[in-house]
Amino acid sequence: MPTRRSLLQSAAALAPALLVRSAAAQTGGAATASAGKGRIPLGFDNFSIRAAGWKAGRIVEYAGAQKVDCLLLSDLDVYESHDESYLKDLGKKARDLGVTLYAGTGGICPSAFRFSNKWGTADEHLALSIRVAKAVGSPVLRCYQGFGEDRKSPGGIPARQQDTVKVCQAAKSRAVDAGVKIAIENHAGDMQSWELKELVEACGKDFVGVTIDCGNATWTLEDPMVNLEVLAPYVLSSGMRDSMIWNDADGVQVQWTAIGEGNMDMKSYGKRYGELCPGAPFILEIISGFARSYPWRKPEFWDAYQRVRPAEFARFLNLSQTGKPLPSWQPAAGEDRKVAEPAYQMAELERSLAYCRATLGMGLRS
Repeated sequence: MPTRRSLLQSAAALAPALLVRSAAAQTGGAATASAGKGRIPLGFDNFSIRAAGWKAGRIVEYAGAQKVDCLLLSDLDVYESHDESYLKDLGKKARDLGVTLYAGTGGICPSAFRFSNKWGTADEHLALSIRVAKAVGSPVLRCYQGFGEDRKSPGGIPARQQDTVKVCQAAKSRAVDAGVKIAIENHAGDMQSWELKELVEACGKDFVGVTIDCGNATWTLEDPMVNLEVLAPYVLSSGMRDSMIWNDADGVQVQWTAIGEGNMDMKSYGKRYGELCPGAPFILEIISGFARSYPWRKPEFWDAYQRVRPAEFARFLNLSQTGKPLPSWQPAAGEDRKVAEPAYQMAELERSLAYCRATLGMGLRS
């Protein structure tokens, strides 16, 4: 098990060389970001515009107006009903607008931090979610294991993985019969890419894959490009945003941003995504306006990150060398947050869609 001292020594040794390599990638990959065979399907997750409070039908109409190729409805509350007739009509409505629906839900690990029994047990929750995915015509079901806080739970991430594997394997026949693959997301700092790869392999990659989230990679001290290289063979869906990572006195700060407004080098990332994940959708989940602190210089921080690998941590630190502090979003003075926030989120999403089309060459209907 690496110690904090070995992590820092390895990171210090590796970071300069990796930083040079990263800079070369930024300059060399920009011109060819949109090159490659075919265009990447482009869409968004309803969580990007969560403050609007819209139900699925209204979001489908908005997706049609934005001329995206796909839409991820990432929670079960977004539907007005879980009746099959309603769900099938919703799927048809989306297809008539040229939009493929992807279905999703929340955490399926019964022992994870903040697991909710709102939809019953973990098994019942997964069964309902698969039924919803089938009814709307989704090829996958996006879900996740848990949160970064699970790192501090008894048994840590490995114990949560074991429980998640049991739930997925119990649902295998149901998922296969429905023609729906389970796509587990690297979520909110819970697993690095190699840990999620282990989980998928243990579940069975014939019916379980990955919803790759490049923003969540940064919440695990992982370079999103490393995350992509590891998870690419398993990718079925995605949740994408940019990140700005910068140094502070205690470690680093991470703030998610609209696409193209962080220091992730989205041009190189988008190009590599197209090469490694042909046909997989690039679904935007824009969450921005606040920073999260990672005080890695403090010894107690590493209690929850003992499984972090030094070389990968060094790659992550490279990103912090090129970042700059960003202010948190606040509504203008005198402006009602309930009015300002939906407008802010839509602007962030629409600016990101425009960047993906114009700069990254994405979108089948662009």
